[in-house]
Amino acid sequence: MGKKKQAKELKKQEKKERKLQKQAEEARATRAAELGAFAAAAVEPKPKMKRKEFDEEMEKLQIELVKLQEWVKHTGAKVCVIFEGRDAAGKGGIIKRITERTSPRVFRVVALPSPTEREKSQMYIQRYLPHLPAAGEVVLFDRSWYNRAGVERVMGFTPMEQVEKFLTQTPLVERAIVDSGIILIKYWLEVSMENQTKRFEERINDYRKIWKLSPMDMEAHRRWYDYSRARDAMFEATDTPESPWYVVDSNDQRRGRLNCITHMLSLIPYYQVPHEKVELPERNGPDGYVETNHPFRHVPQKF
Repeated sequence: MGKKKQAKELKKQEKKERKLQKQAEEARATRAAELGAFAAAAVEPKPKMKRKEFDEEMEKLQIELVKLQEWVKHTGAKVCVIFEGRDAAGKGGIIKRITERTSPRVFRVVALPSPTEREKSQMYIQRYLPHLPAAGEVVLFDRSWYNRAGVERVMGFTPMEQVEKFLTQTPLVERAIVDSGIILIKYWLEVSMENQTKRFEERINDYRKIWKLSPMDMEAHRRWYDYSRARDAMFEATDTPESPWYVVDSNDQRRGRLNCITHMLSLIPYYQVPHEKVELPERNGPDGYVETNHPFRHVPQKF
């Protein structure tokens, strides 16, 4: 092949490569723009949900929760839901909404205090096992055995050797719980640094919330990144196919509550249990009864 022909072919090849490179750059730019638009849409804050809208959606969910309750009683199902997250993440708020219209005989809330000296001498998870649901119960853990992976690790209450052993053994324990027929659901409520600070300040300044404030909260605020490391290690070890973690964005409290309850209901195969129509019976007659003259101490009507 002559030199002129070689030069022509080389020039043609270079032109082709430049064209391909330009197309690749354009494709990357287009993809980057698409990703940027998607990310912006994902993080763009939605307008604050109005209380009326929230109450309307919550009423629908609470009707479904009662259907779930009746199904659990009817079928003897066993449901265990764990709520974990940083202090002020909103665990109590979601639990309160779940139990607001349901029976405490079916929906039980478990929020254990610090372990006693006797409990400290037991196998770690032993004090939690008696609270697992029996047939016809839904148990809501406001913090759970994962205290060992979180607060106990961060605050140094437990040696790291025991924390690591806990992380290794917990998937085996949870597999046994699931194999026993319990529907186990685990939620982690995620809150930003800014919103956690804001909520702590509300607890400090609002006397109705001051009971929620503790010295542990102050340490939790200070040790943000220690809790982040503990959370990451917990997810790495215990986010399993049999017992996965589900993360709830709780920065927007109203939407977080609705999203979490909706998701929880979607994981449970409940259905509406048929009921016979209820009719009130007529009252019997007075049969000589006369209203008493007892001087009742009535509560003053201030309102």
